[in-house]
Amino acid sequence: MADGPDPIEAAVRALRRLPGIGEKTAARLVYWLLRAPDGTIPAIVDALTRLRAEVHPCRVCGDLTATNPCALCADGRRDARVIAVVERPQDVRAFERAGEFRGRYHVLHGAISPLDGIGPSDLNLRTLLDRLRDGTVQEVIVATDPDVEGDATALYLARLLADVGVRVTRLAHGISVGTEIEYADAISLGQALHHRRPIGGDGG
Repeated sequence: MADGPDPIEAAVRALRRLPGIGEKTAARLVYWLLRAPDGTIPAIVDALTRLRAEVHPCRVCGDLTATNPCALCADGRRDARVIAVVERPQDVRAFERAGEFRGRYHVLHGAISPLDGIGPSDLNLRTLLDRLRDGTVQEVIVATDPDVEGDATALYLARLLADVGVRVTRLAHGISVGTEIEYADAISLGQALHHRRPIGGDGG
């Protein structure tokens, strides 16, 4: 009899640590892997190992990437005058799927949430300010989630950038309150982008 925990149960417990994966789904995945063709599990293990070893934040925008700078920051066809500030790397993917935005991005890696102990110093803000120093950027679109934390972050950014000399706008109609950007459909996200509105000062 083998020492240690049962390998099937151990694999189920490991997969349950992933977000959105319950015990039944984890068990289904484990049994699928056991029936999968030879080489499937090693390929998955190799991909996950490379993920941790090779992916890192872009030195410019903070998005997660295997190149530095990331492909979007290195793309000279993107409009350097406009930056969309998002909470998560997944939000960049959502905007790219929508196909409506041709500017550049900045990833905060979170949102202000006092209840969770997350303040402005925990966000990727210093490099954002660095990007605004040379005067190239004319507009910052605050594309945080339409929830309490996203609103708090948007208002903080409006105050922070008030004296920088850039236009600060916020996504508007098209995204339901409480919806995370990464789960918004392309049409709603496109509408929210086109109807963005000023924030801070008289813009509210």
